[in-house]
Amino acid sequence: MRMKKAVKKTLNSLNQIFPIILGLFLLLSLTVSIIPQTFYSNVFTGNKFLDPLVGALLGSISGGTSITSYILAGEFLKQGVGLLAVTAFMLSWVTVGIIQIPIESAIFGKKFAIVRNIASFVSAIVIAILTVTTLSLI
Repeated sequence: MRMKKAVKKTLNSLNQIFPIILGLFLLLSLTVSIIPQTFYSNVFTGNKFLDPLVGALLGSISGGTSITSYILAGEFLKQGVGLLAVTAFMLSWVTVGIIQIPIESAIFGKKFAIVRNIASFVSAIVIAILTVTTLSLI
């Protein structure tokens, strides 16, 4: 009895969230296809203070999977984008999800979604700086 009720509740939740997830995937696909790869190499100036912030902002807005981030990072490095900006971009690309906030809010609550995304954004910048600093010491 309890199992049947739990399955019914789970299916109902999935049914409510499915349109949001579908919209998210469509929006992400549109974003990735509209923005040309050369856009990113023009945005990053080589400024050690501004580039991680810009990288984290662009990664937060774009959003994507970790596998894709490695491919993009390689392309950015080939185009001359600095490691600091690429690292901040990669981290925020995977951990921050501005586009995904509606889904996250629906599932976990608005406050949680906002706090998690802000913490992930700040962490992406700090971790990028620490990573590049550590690599420069080696």
